[in-house]
Amino acid sequence: MPTIAHIDMDAFFAAIEQRDDSRLKGKPVVVGADPKGGRGRGVVSTCSYEARGYGIHSAMPISAAYRRCPHAIFLPVNMRKYSEVSRAMFDILYEFTPEIEPLSIDEAFLDITGSVRLFGPPLASLARGGPPLATGAKIKERIKEQLRLAATIGIASNKMAAKIASAHAKPDGLLEITADKLLSFLWPLPVAKMFGVGEQTEKILAAMGIRTIGDLAQIPAGSLCGRLGARGQYLWGLANGHDAREVVSAEEAKSVSHEHTFEEDTSSREELAAVLSVLCEKVSLRLRSDGLKGRTVTLKLRSGDFRTITRDATLAERTNFFDAIYATSKSLFDASCVPTKKYRLIGVRVSNFRQPYVRDSLFNDVRSEKAEKIHRAVDTIKAKFGEKGIFRGRSF
Repeated sequence: MPTIAHIDMDAFFAAIEQRDDSRLKGKPVVVGADPKGGRGRGVVSTCSYEARGYGIHSAMPISAAYRRCPHAIFLPVNMRKYSEVSRAMFDILYEFTPEIEPLSIDEAFLDITGSVRLFGPPLASLARGGPPLATGAKIKERIKEQLRLAATIGIASNKMAAKIASAHAKPDGLLEITADKLLSFLWPLPVAKMFGVGEQTEKILAAMGIRTIGDLAQIPAGSLCGRLGARGQYLWGLANGHDAREVVSAEEAKSVSHEHTFEEDTSSREELAAVLSVLCEKVSLRLRSDGLKGRTVTLKLRSGDFRTITRDATLAERTNFFDAIYATSKSLFDASCVPTKKYRLIGVRVSNFRQPYVRDSLFNDVRSEKAEKIHRAVDTIKAKFGEKGIFRGRSF
């Protein structure tokens, strides 16, 4: 039976800022766009747990965050610094296992099935735990020692349970769900905690009297298929603890994507475009950290009635630059977004990778090399002087 760990850094961007400036510790910190006294148009990238106490959360309009906590400390996004810390975090993870599936700059699945034999026995403080728990404790300990940051880890025999366990243990927690306790852990939880259960599916299940994962597990699979088709069988399997998805390492990845589901459906093009920009930044960072470049950019939009559309465009050259990814996805967005329609989800994906050590051309691409240097120079300036240290021409 595999042993899967899900690691999620706690309030990553805000925690880094609090680590680097002791004056910010214990205070509500919001990392994102300039609130401009409540008139800002961007979104919250992340926020400290102190800020979350005021109801602030990631991807919230920055103006709403300002209204909820005007005395919060609002800081610009410093992606250069965060990506450097992310690389250091992943370097630590690779000391424990090569089987790592990055989900974002601060989140990943790890297959530690083999690692538990190398990094046991349990620590003295975890005398009642087994080798998987000891392995998770050592990962957390090493991250805290080397990066001075907190991470939460959930451990289980499959991906879904591991991710739910980490969410359950936040912040700075460690929770192992052993195979014999898997169903007793899952079944009391609401069905919304499961993979693949969104707002619309939750309503359908509620109409069937299904509110918990246990309710879903105990209903005949045929009844679910009658309402949800083949997806009903899949959800029934998950509810009964069957999740066959394996950890897909970065080298095996066929695409890198990020998406965001809004708490309330929105028709605001400005809000949608702002979130799209954040998603493109995350995809760009993932591609860079994994040493990947993609040629196909895909936009995903899901409307309030749960209808999903995808649009893609293939570039002339492979890239991991934010500019190219955002410009392409924004063009697809402008052509696909219906002004009067409300949307509940937006996402962006980059795929069509080349092999890491195979060149696209026998000749040096001078333009690409120059662009790489320009991006590094811009990153350096922003790292030293902050996000306002340099602006793109279209920002004025």
